[in-house]
Amino acid sequence: MKVLLVGGTGTISTGVQKVIVEERGYELYVLNRGNSKARMRPEAHSLIADYNDEAAVKAALQGYHFDTVVDFRIQGVADMEKAVRIFDGVTDQYILISSGTVYRKPLSNYVITEDMPLGNLHSKYARNKVASEMTLRKYIEKGFPGVIVRPSLTYSDFNPLMAMNSRKDPYSIIWRMRKGKPVVVHGDGTSLWTITHNTDFGRGISGLFGNPATIGEAFHITSDEVLDWNRIYTYLAHAAGVDANLIHIASDYIGDFDPGLRESLLGDHAVSAVFDNSKIKKFVPDFVCKIPFEEGAKRIVAWFDEDPNARETLDEEWNAKMDALIAGYTGKKAE
Repeated sequence: MKVLLVGGTGTISTGVQKVIVEERGYELYVLNRGNSKARMRPEAHSLIADYNDEAAVKAALQGYHFDTVVDFRIQGVADMEKAVRIFDGVTDQYILISSGTVYRKPLSNYVITEDMPLGNLHSKYARNKVASEMTLRKYIEKGFPGVIVRPSLTYSDFNPLMAMNSRKDPYSIIWRMRKGKPVVVHGDGTSLWTITHNTDFGRGISGLFGNPATIGEAFHITSDEVLDWNRIYTYLAHAAGVDANLIHIASDYIGDFDPGLRESLLGDHAVSAVFDNSKIKKFVPDFVCKIPFEEGAKRIVAWFDEDPNARETLDEEWNAKMDALIAGYTGKKAE
């Protein structure tokens, strides 16, 4: 089976690469600009093109036909329409990577099924994903072989995607923990979440590849392990060899301090969200997540500690922002 990943070197897609090669044995192709070669599997066939340049992408794909294309790069109507133009006739199955953030907030039930209403007014990212899905469905009705997959918080060994962490230098939160500095947890830390290792996500999505019965369907792919945020941060701290020094700050307060965080908290992480995976298990009966987060946290810390000079980089700006947030909330300087 020939599988093309568009993007392919990010937090989620590197796990998909690993499973495709090591567990499924499929023929792997990756389409991107070629700037992240260190995260490419040596078995992957690299197709170099800037996805923003439609003509260049079509030229790079000339003569290829794929059983499955998985597209991690779509954000909105224009992107989706361009993808249809590029991949129509080039693949038997096109999988859009959408997001678990797309559902209407507040949720009508904290256990989320794929048929719950869409429409997250708090999050521009979620609205763009909804628009992408709606556009894809329009083309599915015309015969385009589209499938929708909605991951939730999916992390990798090299990126612990905490609700409150630097996106630029993800080691920063481990650094704070090891220095004994307080780590901000939104709200009281008791909202329920699922956090999924990228290889577990890869096990689920790869089971959909090449199945014509998936066309027109939407799927969750998450762990069934349900944790609250206090437990998530505590597991990471313990993996780092320290006790968790958590400070709880209301999401509204954090959003007022940094409007950039308001969207991700009120539109996503502050809301309890547990995903029903019954559908993916029906289509992929052997799907099971193998890495609980307590183990995943140890893998994260081990990855950074393996090469500290290259990997343990600190986002000074983010760290200072956290200190200022804590000082403003508590009325005293963060230690």
